[in-house]
Amino acid sequence: MPGRHSTLHLNVSPSSRSGVGLRSERGPVLLALMVSTGLIAIDATILATAVPSIVRDVGGFAQFPWLFSVYLLAQAVSVSVYAKLADTVGRKPIILLGIGLFLVGSVLCGVAWSMPALIAFRAVQGLGAGAVAPIAITIAGDIYTVAERATAQGYIASVWAMSSVVGPTLGGVFAQLGLWRWIFLVNVPLCLLAAGLIMRNFHETVERRKHHVDYSGAVLLTSGMTLAILGVLEGGQAWAWSSPTSIAVFAGGAALLGAFVLVERRAAEPILPPWVLRRRLLATTTALALGVGVILIGLTSYVPTYLQGALGVPPIVAGLALAALTIGWPIAATLSGRLFYMRFGFRPTVLIGLGLAVLGTGSLALLAHRPSVAVVAATCFVTGLGMGLVASPSLIAAQASVAWHERGVATGANMFARSIGSAVGAAVLGAVANGVIAASGRDATDPVAATESGAAVFLAVLVAAVLTVVAGLLMPKVDAALGQEREEPVAAEPLAQG
Repeated sequence: MPGRHSTLHLNVSPSSRSGVGLRSERGPVLLALMVSTGLIAIDATILATAVPSIVRDVGGFAQFPWLFSVYLLAQAVSVSVYAKLADTVGRKPIILLGIGLFLVGSVLCGVAWSMPALIAFRAVQGLGAGAVAPIAITIAGDIYTVAERATAQGYIASVWAMSSVVGPTLGGVFAQLGLWRWIFLVNVPLCLLAAGLIMRNFHETVERRKHHVDYSGAVLLTSGMTLAILGVLEGGQAWAWSSPTSIAVFAGGAALLGAFVLVERRAAEPILPPWVLRRRLLATTTALALGVGVILIGLTSYVPTYLQGALGVPPIVAGLALAALTIGWPIAATLSGRLFYMRFGFRPTVLIGLGLAVLGTGSLALLAHRPSVAVVAATCFVTGLGMGLVASPSLIAAQASVAWHERGVATGANMFARSIGSAVGAAVLGAVANGVIAASGRDATDPVAATESGAAVFLAVLVAAVLTVVAGLLMPKVDAALGQEREEPVAAEPLAQG
């Protein structure tokens, strides 16, 4: 809302901000953002390889999808609140709050005594991640131009590539040694390092003005989505799909989500502003993020479990096969600006990426009944290339289409959609896997059951990828000049600096 936004003032002349690398004027801030992103990246890749070990220790295979769903739900519903607060009080206090919550959640997860306790503590971690990931991206959007953002996003995305090797390796080692709790405790020094770098290198001057945070909307959204995910995950397991309990859970979730829509229409500053969905570019990029979330959680959650169950490979090998996904992603994200959207526009770049994603997930689904580590790694790599050409360019397009005081909300809406896609995707795919295993009459660790459930999950991921293509086709034809026109000289836009 014009006249009511916070302003971050830059104290460095435009000429001194040349370059994007770590040795440039903005390099210390970029390093701080990379380390902060690393917290979330490692957590995303380190846990999946250890799920069988965790289940053996504390039990609850049918509940393990909650480890992902509750984390992602907490992350999703908090993103928009943090985004609004970041546009109100500044980026720095919010990202530090997120790091602090992530630290507390990690310590609690490390001492969890049961699956329900671990699930609850994962929610605390998710609340922290809801601030760290989107605010880091928002800060990058503040300090770099559209032309520079592809390179900057490539630096940040490279963290995912490194984490894709470090995370599964650590997770596999801890799992094989029976030390799965260190999967969470290893976050402690990383959190302290990230917080120290942010405090030392990122400085902002914020003109604070009164804003209204939509807490009612956040509570309604959280409650409604929790019931919806509960119904999907527990239906057919804890109760029959057609039972009164199932109907009541889904009806309650629908009522709360309906109330959320009504509250958002009347809220002074809603957590999901209507203008986000009224603008075609933002609406389609939000839909793309939703699809990316489903595809991402489908592969990261089930590829390691599938390989360990179907082939009996060690956790380290299963994790490294998954690493191909997050190696392909930053490679494509880094090249997306120079080779694609700055030349051809955002929409063609996204459509090329979606084509690769469909090719990768389709091959994985087609070959799932013939388990092979090499095939899984190859298909994950192709899918990762596709995701890198979809996620980063579509987010940059969304950021470039709005003014500074709307950028936090636009970024938050995109990250919110990706997290909701992952949270709901984890629940739906978990229900698919549990349903297939229950129908087979076999134990979840049986190779045949693991193969069948994996094949069903990968087919569902393919369906999600095909549906995401629709959002890409509906995306308006906007080239990179959109951002150039809006931003003009870098010095004309309020920025943060280190």
